[in-house]
Amino acid sequence: MIRHEADWARDRLDADYTARKCCSVEAFEATIDAYAGQSALARETLPCRANLLFDDVTGQRLDLLATDPSSLRPLMVFVHGGYWRALSKEHSTFAAPMLAAHGIATAAPDYRLAPAASIADIVHDVRKSVAWLWHNAPDLGIDRSRIVVAGSSAGGHLTGALAAPDWPAQYGLPVHPLRGALPISGLFELAPLAAMTVQDWMGFTPEQIADCSPLRHLPAGGMKLGVAVAEQETAGFHRQSAAYAQATGAPLLQVAGRHHFDVILDLCEADSDLSRMLLWLF
Repeated sequence: MIRHEADWARDRLDADYTARKCCSVEAFEATIDAYAGQSALARETLPCRANLLFDDVTGQRLDLLATDPSSLRPLMVFVHGGYWRALSKEHSTFAAPMLAAHGIATAAPDYRLAPAASIADIVHDVRKSVAWLWHNAPDLGIDRSRIVVAGSSAGGHLTGALAAPDWPAQYGLPVHPLRGALPISGLFELAPLAAMTVQDWMGFTPEQIADCSPLRHLPAGGMKLGVAVAEQETAGFHRQSAAYAQATGAPLLQVAGRHHFDVILDLCEADSDLSRMLLWLF
């Protein structure tokens, strides 16, 4: 059903998929500031290895927080959103203190941004980051059997791309390199986005839409999956999350009282419904 939205009028798709319509400008700016401020605080207060190079071809780096030299810890890899053209790892470690209290490390990778990078480039970058973490897990203090990925918005799309079954072998990984995945207010079918304003900076090709839409590459099993969506989302994000949850059989959590941007700040609190879903994946 979601794929057929590409035939809808552009103004309807813009209304349904413009995330900024879910809150005021002031609320948006305050939330982005909270991402950055709480992420900086996490990097200052937890053991942090910053700017680890995971791809010497593209120069992409990640931050790794709350590992313990005396043990191998589970790992949550958080993939940032920003409609594939904004934000960075500097906005992405806010959940690390909550996870560290449960003995879980956090990694936040950067990826190349549109329009300089294509969606295929971006998907490669996040897959490369996870592959690098898996291959180097013993030296990094990571339990490679307990790696969970999560991300919101465009990061939710990229989480879906990491949950797909058709890439691990290309990166020297086993069939099931991930313990679990949690896309939050994500995008799982790209065809509607190619018919609205997002296409102006993404320039999706038909091949990219086919290759990079998680709804066309569903997980094959062997991992735990949850799906979450903010209650105060625009209609397109609700439809996409519902479609992916239905297609995968994953539980769908609607996070009450949250909009597209502040929903992930619930990961700062261990007793939130969103944090409980994330911790359940480990």
